[in-house]
Amino acid sequence: MIRDITPMDLPTVLALNNAAVPHVNLLSLADLTRIAEGTAYFRAAVTDRTLLGFLAAFLPGAAYESENYRWFETRYDDFVYIDRIVVAPEASGKGVARRLYNDLESAMRDRVEAMTCEVNIRPPNPGSVEMHRRFGFREVGQQETGGGAKRVSLLRKTIR
Repeated sequence: MIRDITPMDLPTVLALNNAAVPHVNLLSLADLTRIAEGTAYFRAAVTDRTLLGFLAAFLPGAAYESENYRWFETRYDDFVYIDRIVVAPEASGKGVARRLYNDLESAMRDRVEAMTCEVNIRPPNPGSVEMHRRFGFREVGQQETGGGAKRVSLLRKTIR
C-alpha cells in the first residue's frame, strides 16, 4: 500500500535514507523534517506496518536549496522534482520503486507536465540509471555537485 508519511514514520525514513548514502545525501532528523514540510509529495510504500520505501518530491517555488532542484527550476516551469527515493534492501527488486513512481505520476499528471530527478553517475549507481531508463526518463543534462565529489545525470519524463 502507498500512503502519506506521518511524523511517526520519520525515524524509520531517516534510517532508510542514511543507509542509502552515497546515493542520497546524509540527513539529520531536523533536515528530514524540513524536507517533509516543503514537499508536494512525501509518501511511503508499506506492508504489514513495515515501511519498505519512500519518495519525496517538490514542485517549483519550494524553499529548497538542493543544487539539482535549482538546476531544474532555472530551466523548467512545470515539473515535480523527485528529491529522493529509497527502498529498503530487503524490498529491492520487488516493485516498490515502480509503485512509488506510478503513484507520483498519477498524483501529479493533472498538475505538472513532467517528472524530474537526478541519478549519480559518479559515484556510479547503475541500478538507478537502468530503472529510470525503463520508466521513460531521458537525460537533459549533467552537473558536478558537492564541490566536485559527485557527478549527476539530470533526468526528465513528460507525463502529460
